[in-house]
Amino acid sequence: METTRVAGIIPRVAWLLLLFGLSGTAAEEVCDSPLVANLLPSSFRSSSQLSSSHAPGFAKLNRRDGAGGWSPLTSDRYQWLEVNLGERTKITAVATQGRYGSSDWLTSYQLMFSDTGHNWKQYRQEDSIGSFPGNTNADSVVQYKLQQLVVARFLRLIPLDWNPSGRIGLRLETYGCPYTSDVASLDGSSSLVYRQSPASRRAQRDVITLKLKTLRNSGTLLQAEGREGLSLGLELERGRLLLLFRQGRTLSAEPRRLASLGSLLDDQHWHHVAVELHSLHLNLTVDKHTLRVKIPTEFHHLNIEELSVGAIQDLGSHKPFHSKRNFHGCLENLLFNSLNLIELAKLKDHKVTLVGNVTFSCAEPVPVAVTFPGLRSFLQLPWTTSSSSGSVLIGFQFRTWNKAGLLLTFDLPHQGGVAWLFLSEARLRLQIQKGGRVLLELSAGSGLSDGQWHSVELNSRRSHLTVSVDKNEGDSAQASLSFSVTAENHVFFGGCPAGDGQGCRNYFSAFQGCMRLLSLDSRIMDLIAVQRKQLGNYSNLQIDMCGIIDRCSPSRCEHGGLCSQTWTVFHCNCSDSGYSGATCHSCEFLTMFSLFFLPAVYEQSCEAYKHNGNTSGYFYIDVDSSGPIKPQLVYCNMTESDTWMIIQHNNTELTRVRPAPGVDQQLVHFNYSSEEEQLLGSISQSEHCEQELSYHCRKSRLLNTPEGSPFSWWLGGRAPGRAQTYWGGAHPGSQQCICGLQGDCVDPQHYCNCDADRLEWTEDTGLVTHKESLPVRSLVVGDIQRPGSEAAYRVGPLRCYGDKNFWNAAFFDKETSYLHFPTFHGELSADISFFFKTTASSGVFLENLGIKDFIRIELSTSTQVVFSFDVGNGPLEVQVESTVPLNDNHWHRVRAERNIKEASLRLDNLPVATQEAPADGHVHLQLNSQLFIGGTASRQRGFRGCIRALQLNGVTLDLEERAKITPGVQPGCPGHCSSYGSLCQNQGRCVERAAGFHCDCSLSAYTGVFCQTELSASFKPGTSVRYTFKEPYELTRNSSALPSSIYSDTTLRGENVSISFRTAQSPALLLYVSSYYREYLAVLINKHDKLEVRYKLEGNRDAEVLRSSGARNLANGQLHSITIRRLTNTVSVQIDQNAREDFNLTSDGEFNAIKSLVLGRVHESGDLDPHLARLASLGFIGCLSVVRFNSINPLKAALLHPDTSPIIITGPLVQSNCGSAASANPYAAENIHHISDQSGSVGSGQPLVNAIRTDSALIGGVIAVVIFVILAGLAVAARYLYRRKDTYRNQEGNAVKQEDNPDFPFNNQTDSQNLSTENAKEYFI
Repeated sequence: METTRVAGIIPRVAWLLLLFGLSGTAAEEVCDSPLVANLLPSSFRSSSQLSSSHAPGFAKLNRRDGAGGWSPLTSDRYQWLEVNLGERTKITAVATQGRYGSSDWLTSYQLMFSDTGHNWKQYRQEDSIGSFPGNTNADSVVQYKLQQLVVARFLRLIPLDWNPSGRIGLRLETYGCPYTSDVASLDGSSSLVYRQSPASRRAQRDVITLKLKTLRNSGTLLQAEGREGLSLGLELERGRLLLLFRQGRTLSAEPRRLASLGSLLDDQHWHHVAVELHSLHLNLTVDKHTLRVKIPTEFHHLNIEELSVGAIQDLGSHKPFHSKRNFHGCLENLLFNSLNLIELAKLKDHKVTLVGNVTFSCAEPVPVAVTFPGLRSFLQLPWTTSSSSGSVLIGFQFRTWNKAGLLLTFDLPHQGGVAWLFLSEARLRLQIQKGGRVLLELSAGSGLSDGQWHSVELNSRRSHLTVSVDKNEGDSAQASLSFSVTAENHVFFGGCPAGDGQGCRNYFSAFQGCMRLLSLDSRIMDLIAVQRKQLGNYSNLQIDMCGIIDRCSPSRCEHGGLCSQTWTVFHCNCSDSGYSGATCHSCEFLTMFSLFFLPAVYEQSCEAYKHNGNTSGYFYIDVDSSGPIKPQLVYCNMTESDTWMIIQHNNTELTRVRPAPGVDQQLVHFNYSSEEEQLLGSISQSEHCEQELSYHCRKSRLLNTPEGSPFSWWLGGRAPGRAQTYWGGAHPGSQQCICGLQGDCVDPQHYCNCDADRLEWTEDTGLVTHKESLPVRSLVVGDIQRPGSEAAYRVGPLRCYGDKNFWNAAFFDKETSYLHFPTFHGELSADISFFFKTTASSGVFLENLGIKDFIRIELSTSTQVVFSFDVGNGPLEVQVESTVPLNDNHWHRVRAERNIKEASLRLDNLPVATQEAPADGHVHLQLNSQLFIGGTASRQRGFRGCIRALQLNGVTLDLEERAKITPGVQPGCPGHCSSYGSLCQNQGRCVERAAGFHCDCSLSAYTGVFCQTELSASFKPGTSVRYTFKEPYELTRNSSALPSSIYSDTTLRGENVSISFRTAQSPALLLYVSSYYREYLAVLINKHDKLEVRYKLEGNRDAEVLRSSGARNLANGQLHSITIRRLTNTVSVQIDQNAREDFNLTSDGEFNAIKSLVLGRVHESGDLDPHLARLASLGFIGCLSVVRFNSINPLKAALLHPDTSPIIITGPLVQSNCGSAASANPYAAENIHHISDQSGSVGSGQPLVNAIRTDSALIGGVIAVVIFVILAGLAVAARYLYRRKDTYRNQEGNAVKQEDNPDFPFNNQTDSQNLSTENAKEYFI
């Protein structure tokens, strides 16, 4: 079941509104006739009048009769002017004017409408604005056209503000036209039944429209029965309209609820309802809100044959079923496919049957309600029953959204006590106090802040007190009393007057809501008499109306956020939506970091995550940002060349096809980890996508010939997929495999290897790269039933790279240049995001104008971005100030959002700036001009620079295509390394691309997407890596096919050496560089576990030994880093983060004709002194990492390019992560990751599966665990370091024996757990 909310006024809804009771009225009818000008004075009423010449009958527009208009006796907000139009009329506009020749006029006012002169309903603009702008002088006319026409007989205008130099003065006119309707009243046991004649022509669609008015919040409104017992129903439940489908001809058949719409439909006001039924979907409309509902398959083509309105009909016997659940109220203009059923009933047409007491009028006995809108609201009523009776009986009904508030209070006579009846946590509580001591406390009911009417009764009689809620259907609480409870003089409802002088004390929050049927001692209070100041007292009340508003219907919370509300505001709970913000509009998640700073953002692609500095891992991507498509978890494989997004399905392994008896073909379906719209969105925005198709066969044909029918095929593209008869690597529709395209199939007469039908195993494997055919949905495998036929298939994961949207950019080279697009439609919610870079100090990024409304984002100064807009409440601004200049020609990111609750602006990673929307203000952003990018309509203050990845409500604007045809604007924008070059680490070089950049790691000892991945290898005693420099005779040659990092000059006046290592061997040779002239450089750990650097730069002299006195215990199994720099005879050495040590050599400073560099065991050690030669022959046991000698990276060449580098490797060389800082524990097993491993880690800044959870308790628990683990780790490490050295010494005697053992740990190339047992025997130099 799917429901889609249709926002805005669309042609279909407009057409439906015309159908709602506009019997026989043409759509083009003009409805603007004056309605007040010809009325008699008796049609006017008012709260008061200043004099007979200021009577309400003089309040006609442009008239000068009497004193020139109406003025009340007192100018306050309790005054009103009422007009009786004589009959229900369509009202389309209102005009006001001040009192002629005076200083009296209104500056703002409210409008109320009613059919009966009671139960008024306030007219609101945009469902929120309750006031209208008035006049600025006494004579000008201000006319306001109503956004939705009103049908009413009575109009009441309530002044809110007036000229401060005068008083209230008013003349008015209303405009509209006559209204006709047919009305029927149903009493809960009556109904109207319409049956189509068998010969009636079936309509392509069925349309039911009506208006309803009721005081009951529940009841079945109608049932529409089709063929084979299928029926559709509309039912009121708690003031909402439910759409139900039922299968079966009895009432016991359980209905299926498909949708609900509307709220507070039990307010005794007219509400529009429409059902537009198509074969596959229907549109349900309540008032001005429409839902599009997908109809379940079994209910398709529901042709309505019978329509029953009112009392439930037994679908089998067609007899009325009496129930309290039947509709009780009035219907108006009930239309079925344009047939007026009430009119047919009046004419006693045979197709319409009336059951029970159906009357053609609408009786409206409506109880008078009173609204408590604010903190100063109260109602004071006198208690006239003698206190000597010792009893009290008070009853009333209330409805509210607030969980707390004072309902009533009164003083107890002669006792100094007080009683409070109030709401707390949506429960009813009674508390009686005396002298600060609680004498009695009771509670009853629950969930009373649901907006429904609830009845309350407080009854105290004969030492027994009862508080009940909702009578028989609710809850009650009782208590026996040792004292009498009765009211002294007054009972206060909702609150207390200001000050303490009237015997009312309120220690609770004021009540905001509605009350009705207030009774004291079983007597209903006359609230109209209260309004006329004839009974009791009140303040800040709206009498004879209930002004409750459901701010959650329709819900303004997006993406499945849960809406809750109080009397004045609504809130969105976004915790389970995957989105955030005031209305769950923003695609963001919370991280631990964001708890202290700001939320992170779900990016739209792996490419975007890469440019945030993330490396490979699992990430949530949201292809349409704030759009309807949910985030999806994918694997991002960040390589040096491309950034791949990988989406798995349920079977990516090579799978054998086993024949089944009687089955000629087998269908295999692939279920992807992403949903349909997520898949299609990911494919659409990617530059390239591919998926491997592989078929392994033995005597099992695949596609046959291009002229014949294929034996196997696959389905791909948009679900459920289209049949594809080509294989991976070939062209769509070719019915070929890649070997047929290349002409190298095993049988030239066929276009696939498997079609050769041979007994030997062969295969057809290729990549599907046509995005229209992706993803692969299903595979149909045939030709597996013959004797000897065998086959297996593999469909790889969906792999895509590139993001067409992320790099879509335009360059604006003049202030007068701009791009224009169609009007931006972001009426209720708008989010805008983009990147910019510039050298200018100001300029407008974006602007869209309306008649009065506008939206604009600009760089106002070199350090400030401003987001400004106006939705009718006056201009508002949100500003973010940067601490660094923004005109630095680096990319900066801007994200702006505006919804009906707030506006926000974010710049780069600075804190978010927000601006709350005015309470009960305009909410619709109404724009009508073109959208200007990079400039304004006035061609002033234009932006000079680059804008890219511009998205409005999740939709990317194609700046490049528009720039191609626009003078002064160029497509694309180079220079990405200025912003992203810092991501390239460890001497990696940033290389520009047309769309992005990549890091060239050829000169770095590291690898990875940002040259951030260290290259480590585990060495054993027999391991040797020998890097050979140029032979002497090669120096005259001037060509090389290998990278420049492979070779270097052979005579050096300086070196830059860096190496990281981890070992427990002492002494140990780390690196040895030899020359053709018996010169060498040796880096080693001596017997004291300290670093020694030995230089022999003159063949006839002894080596010079440079001993470091800094770091100790370098053979402790921990990771250490060494940097050695020599310039002629000056040498500097730095170990880890210790201070640098400087040395001076006595030799001439030239290292002549270098020959080779050796890591590990040195096989040619004839030039070394005996002690060093013996150490070199032992080899190195441990881990070496990121070895660099000048521009040469010998370990990287050995691990990644052994076949194309001058490298000789002897013995076992095992690549590992032992040189990673994360592997500080030498006993930890190495981690080997596979892309297809679903348990892989999420990239930096991105939590895994529960990324969208924001439960604070869970986060707090995680923080506590992390802190505990850190403290425990520090304690263990301290103990470990203290005992480590003794452990090494104790194990030295066993080292050689272990090396001879066939189970020696280093025989396992991927095992680095037992480093401590690998000590070579110590030799002394």
